[in-house]
Amino acid sequence: MIKIGIECESIEGKNPMFGVGRVIVKLLEEVSSQPELAKNYKFILYFKDSIPDFSFLNAPIFEKKITPVPFIKNRLFPIYYFALLPMRLWFEKLDWMFWPNYMLPIIATGKSIVMLTEDVYYETYAKKLPFRYRLAYFIFGWWTAKFATKIMAISETSKKNVAKLYKINPNKIFTAHLGVGSASAEATARLQHKEGDYLLYVGQMFPRRHARETILAFKKFITEHSHILENVRMSDLKLVMVGHDKYNPPVIKELVQKTNQELGSERIVHHDYLEKRENLEKLYSGAKALIYVSDREAFGLPPM
Repeated sequence: MIKIGIECESIEGKNPMFGVGRVIVKLLEEVSSQPELAKNYKFILYFKDSIPDFSFLNAPIFEKKITPVPFIKNRLFPIYYFALLPMRLWFEKLDWMFWPNYMLPIIATGKSIVMLTEDVYYETYAKKLPFRYRLAYFIFGWWTAKFATKIMAISETSKKNVAKLYKINPNKIFTAHLGVGSASAEATARLQHKEGDYLLYVGQMFPRRHARETILAFKKFITEHSHILENVRMSDLKLVMVGHDKYNPPVIKELVQKTNQELGSERIVHHDYLEKRENLEKLYSGAKALIYVSDREAFGLPPM
């Protein structure tokens, strides 16, 4: 029996959930859907404060554990992650431990898999994050690069970038490509509807993803280049955007309002988050085109 530990703090109490949290949720959902894995594997899931109420966590293949911080009402993530959890693992006798949050604790022992992206490197030196975060990324990012047994990247490009930036052998890095979820025939049929007259932007809105420039380009497109799209009434064409405004300071809400006023109607629709995944899938399936402009993407382009 192979025992694999997974650090799962990123999925407890997080709503909405992005990035690492979604990767972990989908990984655990997939594991729970394959009961035959239980013949050879046991997954031990480690949480900081509480075990979330996900039905897939009830699968027999999972063993769930909480690592509390004693005498501290609001349990601090650094104490849990860098001290108490790795000390607990000294006695757990795991075959492998998966650390998805980009950082390998210095006192962690045993075989480790750590997810690492080039974004960690760039954010370390960009001086946009508070100093304590940049210091943690600097120390533990380099520690991960040098001492993790294996490093997981999300795309081949990210693998090459991580190897180059951290000056490590690419053979130490493996790629786990993003996947798409399975869908029933009934669900697929519901999504097969007529295209809408809208362009779609999905993703958290960082400067490197050019959400602001997308809005400005859309305005210019429909006012100056309406001849490009055939069989589309430009008076009906909209830009639908889904994602949190991560600009510092935030700019998207004000820009959307200003642009709509200048265009004389609600031509740009911004959703901070869509609770139901089905609503997002319908937006994907009905769009005329998907807009995804990014300077770099450690997590790769979203599969469609």
